[in-house]
Amino acid sequence: MNPQLPLALRWPRRQRFEHFHAGANAAALAALRTFAAEPGAPWIYLHGVPGSGRSHLLLAACQAATTAGRRAQYLPLASMTDHAAALRGVAGSELLALDDLGAIAGKRDAEHALFDLYNRAKSEGHALLFAAEATPAQLGIDLPDLRSRLGACTQFALKPLDDEERRVVLKAQASSRGIELDDSVLDWLFARYARDLGALLDLLDKLDQASLAAQRRVTIPFLRDFLRAAGAAP
Repeated sequence: MNPQLPLALRWPRRQRFEHFHAGANAAALAALRTFAAEPGAPWIYLHGVPGSGRSHLLLAACQAATTAGRRAQYLPLASMTDHAAALRGVAGSELLALDDLGAIAGKRDAEHALFDLYNRAKSEGHALLFAAEATPAQLGIDLPDLRSRLGACTQFALKPLDDEERRVVLKAQASSRGIELDDSVLDWLFARYARDLGALLDLLDKLDQASLAAQRRVTIPFLRDFLRAAGAAP
């Protein structure tokens, strides 16, 4: 068995539909819920900048499909080396989520492997879910037939949450942990730390543990010391 294929992946707790803060992406979320639950639903292609929630939604779809009794698999193409072998080695998945599709763009063997996988999945009644930074037409896929098939999927352009939406989410998540985040703390954090919601929520988990251990509130001095100790702040 190819060790690159995460066939026994335990779906991350946070990457579930109920933990996805949709913002302007409500239509994509609704379509993916249907896609995960109903065999025969239209195939979906998500595109958006890093931090827009692509991987979260793919993992959530796999988890929901598994809960519904379907065999699901997630393939993170950007972290793989032999893309053609990985794509040709896929078997037994009723729902397959392919992340970071741009990793195979311009690679002839990998493009043909995905083209064959696409046709095989169609003939077997299985489902494919795609995610990339760009649309099929803009991705740099050289194989015209593959470009055409990807373009035939239902497409959603994902938009990252804006700063105010991130603030609302962080405050709510902090409150659920018994942490009070003042606006001044968030102002300081947003000026100095990654604004990707996933990274911010991971940071919140660590801050929760650190503040409990130190028996201190999350203030700017505490946050500054914490990030310096972690090597994540100037």
